[in-house]
Amino acid sequence: MELSQLTIKAAREKLLAREISALELTQSCLEKIAASDKEIGAFLDVFEEQALSQAKQVDDKIKAKERIGPLAGIPLAIKDNILIEGEQCTAASQILANYRASYDATVIRKLKKEETVFLGKTNLDEFAMGSSTENSGFQTTRNPNDTSRVAGGSSGGSAAAVKADQCLGALGSDTGGSIRQPASLCGVVGMKPSYGAVSRHGLIAFASSFDQIGPLAKTVADAEIIFEAIKGKDSNDATSLTIPQEKKIKKPSEIRIGVPKEYFVEGMEKAVEKNVKQFIHKVEGSLASIEEISLPHTKYALASYVLISASEASANLARYDGTRYGLSDPKNEALTLKDLYFKTRGECFGEEVKRRIMIGSYALSSGYYDAYYLKAQKVRTLIRQDFEKAFQQVDFILAPTSPFLAFKIGEKTDNALSMYLADIFTVSINLAGLPSLSMPAGRANGLPVGIQIIGDRFQEKGIFKLASFLEQLTTDK
Repeated sequence: MELSQLTIKAAREKLLAREISALELTQSCLEKIAASDKEIGAFLDVFEEQALSQAKQVDDKIKAKERIGPLAGIPLAIKDNILIEGEQCTAASQILANYRASYDATVIRKLKKEETVFLGKTNLDEFAMGSSTENSGFQTTRNPNDTSRVAGGSSGGSAAAVKADQCLGALGSDTGGSIRQPASLCGVVGMKPSYGAVSRHGLIAFASSFDQIGPLAKTVADAEIIFEAIKGKDSNDATSLTIPQEKKIKKPSEIRIGVPKEYFVEGMEKAVEKNVKQFIHKVEGSLASIEEISLPHTKYALASYVLISASEASANLARYDGTRYGLSDPKNEALTLKDLYFKTRGECFGEEVKRRIMIGSYALSSGYYDAYYLKAQKVRTLIRQDFEKAFQQVDFILAPTSPFLAFKIGEKTDNALSMYLADIFTVSINLAGLPSLSMPAGRANGLPVGIQIIGDRFQEKGIFKLASFLEQLTTDK
């Protein structure tokens, strides 16, 4: 086994036993990136010199028998919308092509304290707007399972890097499914924490009431290790919260699972539906009960999400005007300030970003605010109430992560609605601010299928425990 194939948990054990060094582990990942990333396109920037230096510092600590944290010397990849001081942070947009971060995101500060090794920045859909990583302003990331297919998005670079053993884990961000959907399509574990569980300080904003940073990893245990390192209240983020003490975590045999009937809809690929149902059937006898539940407002979730997130994006992206940072009028044709705004944004924003800005600006405009934005917010409340009622009946919800398998590159780029449907099973969770973990549920037609475990707010520990049980159960059988 190559060292880059190790899990975080296994690598830490070998580091502490001095069977391997952090330097060797990091070199293995860098070699894997060099050998495979021309084909996969997961990374936008690789920090080879810095990564090796960070690894050597950890080795020195181990030799001196100093105490190290769970992620010390572990090579991770970071989505390129999370700031690392002094390093580029483009959000995969040409408008930020030359931008270098002036400070660390809170999650990066926490990982630096853990002495984590940062391998580089991974590709994404521009400003995290997309479900395939085809909207990147720089390159398309390919699925390591089949490089003719997408890796999912928007955290496609992070998911692909984990699957391709280019890193031991990664950070992504999830606005409407951007961690879980690529995790499903690539066949790795991806966790979207409860809204407020992880600080958003230093994350380039797409939609502020949705965005959450979370881990992607090879196993459930590894995802939990990363989550534990980055969670917690932050004075720099008013939306972050101290995670309350969790409800008593039940034994698997006591857990009641709900399966929402609205998640098995027309248009879902038959191979995905069959695989998910087989997975549920496989675990059925090991849990207290699995029962059908209803989340009646699910059919309105995607429309509500698109309107609210686009409205927030139109406000958040107004700052990219060519006057403060990033590229400015690349062809140097502007004669007036208005020209500067139009030419900078027109030339440097991609088509999907411009589409969402226009949708959001329209929804917020005079005469349409009540008809669109306000109505979408009312639907959001109804969706949140659906989940509240469901969790009075069951402990967790099991559902497919994606309605289809990884699709061919270019297959959906001309149909925005078809692309938005990639997130039809994930956006409800973001609207409600709930935690959800996607994990592999097998393969169909040779491609990974993901299933997500949805919990009540701040029930991450319970989700990880259930996911670990299901992971072991399905592996054994």
